[in-house]
Amino acid sequence: QVQLVESGGGLVQPGESLRLSCAASGSIFNFYVMGWYRQAPGKQRELVAAIILGGNTNYADPVEGRFTISRDIAKNTVYLQMNSLNPADTAVYYCNAAVVGRDGLRYDYWGQGTQVTVSS
Repeated sequence: QVQLVESGGGLVQPGESLRLSCAASGSIFNFYVMGWYRQAPGKQRELVAAIILGGNTNYADPVEGRFTISRDIAKNTVYLQMNSLNPADTAVYYCNAAVVGRDGLRYDYWGQGTQVTVSS
């Protein structure tokens, strides 16, 4: 059973930074993509950033240039460095990992979520 454990959330002021971590229970090479999603109150969960097996990354427009997704293969951990945070970034952030099953379908695993609050 895959487990994803997030950490690093908290309360910060606008303009400050946070780094989220997502530790996987096994090798992150088991997943063809890992990413961070967020869900603000009253809104749908949305993709923030993703990193695929080969190392390419992609970002949602609102965070492009401010957030960076990276990974440490030896530690089976994916990170989300968040800079220049603003109140619109306030949300619960979820780590996601996806595999493709033998049936060709995508299967997703989720962490428990970590709260990020940006407020003065």
